[in-house]
Amino acid sequence: MNAEELVEVVLPGTVEPEGLRIRTGVVPAPGPGQVLIRMEATGVSFAEQQMRRGRYYDQPPFPFVPGYDLVGTVAATGEGVDPGLAGTRVAALVKVGGWASHVLVDAADAVEVPDGVGPEEAETVVVNGITAWQMLHRRARVRAGQTVVVHGANGGVGSVLVQLARAAGATVVGTASPRHHEALRSQGVLPVDYRDGDVAARIRELAPRGADAVFDHVGGRGLVDPWRLLAPGGTLVSYGSASTRDDEGSKQWPVLKLLGRVWLWNALPNGRHAYFFNIWAGRSLARNRFRARLRADLTQVLSAVKRGEITPRVAASLPLTDVAAALRLAESGTVAGKVVLTP
Repeated sequence: MNAEELVEVVLPGTVEPEGLRIRTGVVPAPGPGQVLIRMEATGVSFAEQQMRRGRYYDQPPFPFVPGYDLVGTVAATGEGVDPGLAGTRVAALVKVGGWASHVLVDAADAVEVPDGVGPEEAETVVVNGITAWQMLHRRARVRAGQTVVVHGANGGVGSVLVQLARAAGATVVGTASPRHHEALRSQGVLPVDYRDGDVAARIRELAPRGADAVFDHVGGRGLVDPWRLLAPGGTLVSYGSASTRDDEGSKQWPVLKLLGRVWLWNALPNGRHAYFFNIWAGRSLARNRFRARLRADLTQVLSAVKRGEITPRVAASLPLTDVAAALRLAESGTVAGKVVLTP
C-alpha cells in the first residue's frame, strides 16, 4: 500500500459484507486543531455490524466510511497543534471514519498509547475499554468484595469487563459458550453456559445473595432476568440490543422500548437501579467535559494494559482490503476478542 495514497472502506447502503467498497484518493491535510493519523489498527465492533444493516441508532446517511475507533501514528499536525506530536502513536474514538489508511482527528481526541503497547493490542481496548471502564466505575461503581454478572464474557466488551472487575476485587460470573469456559476460569471467572435451559437459575446458584451489578449486551425481552438477578441496591447496565440485530423495521424502536423499561424500573421503590449506557451521552451538552472524561478513562484503560491488568484479546488480524472477511468473522460468533484490521 502506498503510504501517500488514501485507502478507505465505504458502506454504500444495507449490503452484505461483500458489498463494501474500497475507495482510493488523496491523503487529506490536517486543518486547524487537527492531526492526521496514519492508521496501524482499526477494529470491527458490534456497531458496524448494525450499521451495515441500517440499524445503528444514530448512524449517518449512506454512503459513509465506518470504523468506530483506531490506533496509529500522527503523520502531520494542523495549525495550533504541537508539531512535536508527529511520530507519536495515539488512539482515538471516532464513531465513523476509522476504516481508512489515514484519518483526520481533532488533536484533543487523540490519546497517546504507552510505550510497549502495540497498535493491535491497543485497538482492542479503545471503544471496548472505554465502554467497560465507564460502565464498571462510573455507572455501577463496583467495589472490592462485590459480585458482578457479565453476559457475553468472551466478547469484545465482556472480555475487558471481566478483567477490570477482577482487578477491582470483584467476584465475576460470566456467561459464554462452553468452549470459552476454561479461558474464563483461568481469569478467575465463574462461567455459565448462556444456552443453559435456565441461565438465571444457574447464576443464582453461584450468587445466591444476588448480583451487585449485571452488565447486559443482549437487550430485548431477555432483559427482565438480569433485572431480577440484582441484589438490593444493585445496578443493571444495558449497553446493547444484540437480540434485535437482525430485526426489521425501525432502528429506533428497540432502543426506545429499552429506555422505557429502564425508566419504569427506576421508578420502582426498591433501591435498585437500571441504566442504558451510551458512550456519547452528554457530548452535545458539555463537549469539553465529555472529552476530558474520555481522555482520562482511555488513559486509565491503556495504563491497565501496560500494567498487565488487561490482556488484550485479538481474535484475528486482517488487512483493511479484506474487510468483508473480517466482518463475516466478527459476525460469526465463533471468535473470542476483537477482529482487527491493519493497513
